[in-house]
Amino acid sequence: MNYYSEISFPSLGIELNPSRGISIGPFEIHWYGLLIAVGLMLAVTYGCKRCKTFGLQEDDLLDGVLCIVPFAIVCARLYYCIFEWGAYKNNLLDVFKVWEGGLAIYGGVIGAAIGIIVYARVKKDKVNLFAVLDITSIGFLIGQVIGRWGNFFNREAFGALTDSFLRMGLLNESTGLVEYHHPTFLYESAWNFCGFWLLHLLVKHRKYDGQIALCYVAWYGLGRAFIEGLRTDSLWWGPFRVSQMLAALSCVVAVSLLIYFQIRKPDPQKLFVRQVECRQAELREE
Repeated sequence: MNYYSEISFPSLGIELNPSRGISIGPFEIHWYGLLIAVGLMLAVTYGCKRCKTFGLQEDDLLDGVLCIVPFAIVCARLYYCIFEWGAYKNNLLDVFKVWEGGLAIYGGVIGAAIGIIVYARVKKDKVNLFAVLDITSIGFLIGQVIGRWGNFFNREAFGALTDSFLRMGLLNESTGLVEYHHPTFLYESAWNFCGFWLLHLLVKHRKYDGQIALCYVAWYGLGRAFIEGLRTDSLWWGPFRVSQMLAALSCVVAVSLLIYFQIRKPDPQKLFVRQVECRQAELREE
């Protein structure tokens, strides 16, 4: 099925026909890629503004971005290609055609986590792995809130047919009929926006490094597990939706760890930012 034309939200009285991108001379810039870039810039800006809250320096955070982003992009592509192997096995060069689409958010998150581990190991004398995971997790939500709107412009990542209030109308050019779907990209964007504000407020109340990251995994996993079940373009592993299964499993693990640490009652004075503050105080006394 091909969906290219108007997008409507009849209950809201909205009808739009946005382009998929803009042309500048011989170059075509897709809104999807542009929105991902905007989301990344906003996430980095937020991180730079809040890095001292986690005991990190702005320069170190920017160095981390240069390490983390390549891992995220590569793994986002690999995740997609692995579970859509039938489309690539006869022409492996197509794996490199990122501009044709095919980036999976969970692959990007996994890749970013690998990049953070590598970065923290290299910078082990200056940063704390779990503190970096905390601030990066909030950045993930910012990027996901913005990036999901790229799916809107591409007429993709929508859900099954529905007559719900927020139904989204798309013209199916194969049949010439308008069909109404769950706007799952909108659901996920809204869910992540709520998650961003919750984690933003939680930062000043955190008890240990890694708490924000665990909350991110639990929050995003819970929402994605439900939303993925509505989608029509899921990646499958046998009878299972890969991202739904991963979302549910990661949510259960994260919640279990949050409960475990809540019972253990970790000492907030062991936060990396507190250690940094103590070292700075000692240096001033000297």
